[in-house]
Amino acid sequence: MPRLVDHAERRRAILEVTWRLIATEGPDAATMREIARQAGYANGALAHYFPNKEALIEAAYVYVSEQTDLRIRAATSGKRGLEALRVFLVELVPTTEVTRLEARIVLPFWSRTVTDEALAGTSDDRMRRWREDLTNLLGQAREDGEVRASAPDAVLAEQLLAMAMGMQVLALLPDHPTTPDLQLRVVDEHLRGLATG
Repeated sequence: MPRLVDHAERRRAILEVTWRLIATEGPDAATMREIARQAGYANGALAHYFPNKEALIEAAYVYVSEQTDLRIRAATSGKRGLEALRVFLVELVPTTEVTRLEARIVLPFWSRTVTDEALAGTSDDRMRRWREDLTNLLGQAREDGEVRASAPDAVLAEQLLAMAMGMQVLALLPDHPTTPDLQLRVVDEHLRGLATG
């Protein structure tokens, strides 16, 4: 009897290899041949799942973003307001090995969105959802009396998103990166500022 192939699992394994390869060795190292080799497949086997390298890189970015979203949902489950905001931001800023690796795939992807409309649309959708989530959590915090800042929640959400995205850049500086401890202190001080107005 022929062995059944779990195509969803194979696709996930290919994406896992791809994003880690990009994160550790850079986008140029992520050739179809090297991805196939590391995933344990023949070079041509990737074409069954991804027509070309561009499609594979976009799918890897989406995969990383989805993994981030899953962690955010798990971390914020049962929490609201400022507590949920903090754990949301902690999942975005690169303070752990996984989040630092994710930042290393996100940054090159952002540069590609400047000239690629499809990639820009993928990135815009993700940012839109995060803005909405942050705005909703700020609304909860305001309802609970935890946020006293006079700026509208949409402005505050944009500040939080800019801070988290900026941390991804600063944490990857080659000579003097922002340390995980300092990143968390920045997040906490910013949230304290929202509470005191």
